[in-house]
Amino acid sequence: MTMKQIHLAEDTISQSELDKLADWIKENNRLTKGPLCLQFEKEFAAWQGSKYAVFVNSGSSANLLMGWALSEGGYLRNKKVVAPAVSWCTTVTPFIQLGFDVSLCDCDRNDLGFDIQHFEDLCKKERPALAILVHVLGHANQMDKILDICKRYDVLLLEDSCEALASTHKGCKCGSMGLAGSFSFYYGHHISTIEGGMVVTDDEKLYNLMLSIRSHGWGRDVSKSYHDAWTKEYNIDEIRDLYTFYYSGFNLRSTDLNAFIGLSQLKKIDEYAKIRQGNWKCYSEHLKDFWSQTSESDFVSHFAYGILVENRLEVYKHLISKGIECRPLICGNIGQHPFWVKKYGPTNLPMANIVHEFGLYLPNHARLTPEEIKYISDELKKVAKFKHIENLTKK
Repeated sequence: MTMKQIHLAEDTISQSELDKLADWIKENNRLTKGPLCLQFEKEFAAWQGSKYAVFVNSGSSANLLMGWALSEGGYLRNKKVVAPAVSWCTTVTPFIQLGFDVSLCDCDRNDLGFDIQHFEDLCKKERPALAILVHVLGHANQMDKILDICKRYDVLLLEDSCEALASTHKGCKCGSMGLAGSFSFYYGHHISTIEGGMVVTDDEKLYNLMLSIRSHGWGRDVSKSYHDAWTKEYNIDEIRDLYTFYYSGFNLRSTDLNAFIGLSQLKKIDEYAKIRQGNWKCYSEHLKDFWSQTSESDFVSHFAYGILVENRLEVYKHLISKGIECRPLICGNIGQHPFWVKKYGPTNLPMANIVHEFGLYLPNHARLTPEEIKYISDELKKVAKFKHIENLTKK
């Protein structure tokens, strides 16, 4: 069977959306942050079930913004944070860049989120003020246990939900169970604004801090009550207020161009999420003998199909030769990457090391067909060696 090239992501933004964008650009010469950004934030927050949303230029910037706003806003009793070993680099690096003491938590063998026992051990030993987790490939962490640990050890919780748009746990969307949550709208994600990200929160103070810090630290974008309080506290008159910086900020803004696409994409999230879940079920039927993720999620908006194979490089080369894109499972164990090793030395964590050596993920997107999934699965099974966690050890 000859198949077309099968990509990890495909046509996230449709041709009709691009045509509408081109027409809109011709009618607008001010494309930076403006009313469409505000509208996108409002509609995304409503869809997510959160009070507030802040649109930024990437999911990475969303994590940076959350961390710095908490630090600037006096939320933290110390600058210690627990982060997941199986995650993305910019789940972890913003906290290193911001001067936090970062501890990596091993992953659970089923959902690949926080290993509950290791997380509690770290909270007990390090007494961190903050933790950030990742809902890996769309599967929710064991949120009841994690929230209980956070409450007992006085830990604020952030959710990196960049891979879990539309996934739910006990009726609550991922990203809305902690103090704040981040999302990415990069091309390869569930929806795309070309580049872009979002932070959601129900905390009014944190929301206003993030609005300020996103735009240099000024007070122009914050709500009237916060703006009036700041100008009064620092005795700022009307002219000085235009360029007074209340916090040490960044320029993390996105644009109305990106928001224009986002508003269109927002209408597709639920449909795309259902397709992704159906694709995952199709994969699981074809790959019954392989390890796959399980979780307590009500609904999983699967980012990709993750597996473990003993001969990963051989499998990778074979799939690529057959026109099938694949890649490591996220990026394995962050504690084995050069940026981390140069600073801290290698951090060996049993399950994260297994993911690092043997983890692979296969395409899943809204354009993928059942025939393509069968083709991918059949080609993988031709060369893949087995696969059970108990039989895998870090080389």
